[in-house]
Amino acid sequence: MTFRNQTRKTALALLPLVALLWVAGLCLACETAEVEGVVQTYHCPMHLDYVSDKPGDCPVCGMRLVPAPMPTATPAPMPTAVPPPVPAAVPGLSRVDVDEAGMHLSGIQTAVAVQRTLARTTRAVGLVTADETRIRHVHTKISGWVEKLYVSSTGQAVHAGQPLLTIYSQELLATQEEYLRAREAAARFAGSDLEEVRRGGADLVTAARRRLELFDVPRSLIAQLDRTGTAQRTVTLLAPSSGYVTGKEVFEGMEVQPGMDLLTVTDLSRVWVEADFYEYESSTLALGRKVGITSPYDPTARLSGRIAFVFPFLNPESRTIKVRVELPNPGLRLKPGMYVDVVSEVGSSDGVVVPDSAVIDTGVRQVVFVQTPLQGNNQGKASFEPRLVKVGSRGDGQALILEGIAAGESVAIRANFLLDSESRLRAAVEGMSGGHQHGGGTQ
Repeated sequence: MTFRNQTRKTALALLPLVALLWVAGLCLACETAEVEGVVQTYHCPMHLDYVSDKPGDCPVCGMRLVPAPMPTATPAPMPTAVPPPVPAAVPGLSRVDVDEAGMHLSGIQTAVAVQRTLARTTRAVGLVTADETRIRHVHTKISGWVEKLYVSSTGQAVHAGQPLLTIYSQELLATQEEYLRAREAAARFAGSDLEEVRRGGADLVTAARRRLELFDVPRSLIAQLDRTGTAQRTVTLLAPSSGYVTGKEVFEGMEVQPGMDLLTVTDLSRVWVEADFYEYESSTLALGRKVGITSPYDPTARLSGRIAFVFPFLNPESRTIKVRVELPNPGLRLKPGMYVDVVSEVGSSDGVVVPDSAVIDTGVRQVVFVQTPLQGNNQGKASFEPRLVKVGSRGDGQALILEGIAAGESVAIRANFLLDSESRLRAAVEGMSGGHQHGGGTQ
């Protein structure tokens, strides 16, 4: 009886401990069941707020959904106050957080801003033209017929004094006869005792000779008339300068009249390059400024010249100003009609330099997305913060940043327009939700 009472007392004493162990085991089982019963979810690498219970594509951007990390059984955190949202650095834009997979799929690339000297250059497309001061037109001042043509085709090279064509002209033949008669009369008057008679004979010869010269008769023909005393049936016209025949409007047997454009001879030993620069670059266009010339067909060859003339008016259609560069043309490397690149160095500046593709210029403001570190447990994620910047000079694909970025910071140089659209979307969502957004988006 005593043993039975003792057993009952022991059981009653252990009853609370057993109950406590049973409750603890029940809670552990429930917690384990919660963890094991969690369904695998999927989210968008770019839009971390979108979560789905099955794989597929993001309905916002179309990117492939990736598996979300499975939660672990951790003690429930103590409730804390929600921190106030950080205001956006740029009105209408918000910070964008992207994980490693999102950066890879969207093609985001970054570059480090560096402190260095940036040479400012201006570049324009130039057109090679002939030097207008070296273009000569061949005309005749008499009517007649072309009996012999020594220039057979356009593009033929000619030299100064070279025969171009032979012309028969009744007027020119009559003028030669007048000159010969004047010489004969002057020879007879030379024996006169009267000074006025002798002077009159000499004046007749001078007037007849002057008329031949005004008809552009070569001096060799006049010398031949003096030597032989016989008029020539035809007269040969000579090239006024060396160059290339760039225009030909005459053929053998053709009747010509005074003022007709027969041939055009162009000297290409020096050429002009005319380039159009934009209106905002007009302050850098100064007479005598040195420029470099490169040709697309031979990039290794570089010529240099100086600005010889700046046109005093603006092209209202293209909003450009034309400048002229005079260049020597050895070996005829530059031919009229060719396009060349005209590069002018207008100075250099020191400062923070980033690739030009990092700057989003809206015309009103200039924005750069800067990669900033994330706080807490955010391994494998990147945060891009929009910043207003002030851009100075540009050149060689680089931009000089005067304000907004420090040397050593990383900026987005690829897919930054995608970041811009996402930043605008997040800022709009924040505005509708009162500045607080759930999920892994903007903090």
